[in-house]
Formats: sequence, C-alpha cells, structure tokens
Amino acid sequence: MKISFFSCTMCACLAILITTSTNAAVLPLEGRLPATQGGTDYQAYYDPNLGITWAANASASGYGTWDNQMAWVAGLAIGGVNDWRLPNGPIVDCVTGLFGICSDNEMAYLFHKEGISASAPGPFNIPFNPNTGIFYWSGTEIDADQATDFSFYNGDQGIGMKSADDYAWAVHDGDVATIPIPPALWLSGSGLLGLVGIARLKRAAESYS
Repeated sequence: MKISFFSCTMCACLAILITTSTNAAVLPLEGRLPATQGGTDYQAYYDPNLGITWAANASASGYGTWDNQMAWVAGLAIGGVNDWRLPNGPIVDCVTGLFGICSDNEMAYLFHKEGISASAPGPFNIPFNPNTGIFYWSGTEIDADQATDFSFYNGDQGIGMKSADDYAWAVHDGDVATIPIPPALWLSGSGLLGLVGIARLKRAAESYS
C-alpha cells in the first residue's frame, strides 16, 4: 500500500525554503566509468547539479523489497567503484509533513528539474510501465515498516511499505571520476592482448626456424 501526497502546491518551498541549486541553470550530465577504456559506453553519469553520480542502468536490481534493495546496493560495484547507495527521499523544502511535488530530494530533482523520466530517460535505462508507476525506493526510512519512494512515471512521491516491491537506482556521492580505478580492470584487457601478441611472435619465429 502506498500513500501519495500532492498538497505541496501550498508549501512554503515556493518562496522561503527553496534552495539556490533549484533556481540555478541545470547543467548537463557527464558520462563516467566507460566499460571499455576511452570509450563512450558509460556505466554511470555524474550529475553536477546534485554532486552525485547515477548508475546508467536504473533497473539493474529488478523489483524488490526495501530491505533486499538496500542489501543489493550495499554490495554493488560498478567499474571497480564501491560504496553506492539509494537516493535520498522527500522532503526538504516543503512544509513539515507534506510530501508533494517538490525538488529538494535527488530523485525528484532529476525528474522535475532535469527532465529525466520513464518516457524521457535520457542516457539511463528506466523501465516504462504505467501499470506499475515505476516506483523507486529511496534510502530514507519513515519507520521500521515504511520508507519513501518516487515514481519516474508521473513524479509522484510518497511512502511505501518496505515489504512491497519497488525498483532501486544506485547513486554514489560525488564524482566517481575522482576515484582511482583498480589497475587490474584495465590491465586484464591489455594483458590478454599482450599474450596474444607474444603467441603470434612465437609462431612467426617457429615458422622461420
């Protein structure tokens, strides 16, 4: 069971508590963690507006309960980078207790300010299914049984029972481009190429002997 809230049209975020980042021009996403060295097959995108990095695959974990999705993201590694988490949930810039269409949480900002949705996913892999509402768990708990979630179908945000199934979208604090990638990830590929080259040279030498 979900409880959705749209009464934020009356909230004070329109005047007093709105943040500077909300008013600033939206900066473009920047590709990170290419699957091939020097390529453009990015596995993540840095969001300079929020200072976080989004995983490119927004449905990698499939549907799951809040506890299962929290466990999944805690053990996630993308391109050799660990320490991913779920996005934070509503609400910062609205009247206490109101969970309407505001943008001062990470998923709502991405949807309302950056224009990313299930129907306009940009560089991300977001499933499109109006029957499910495309709800994503946040890492923000309400109590032992509930946590906040967000729909990338229509921008609805509210509270869901942790026992229900939602998607999970991994994010990482800061720009993952500043995190050293273990050399083995790149060297494994170049090492294989080196072995192939050595084998070819050996065969060539044998053919002339």
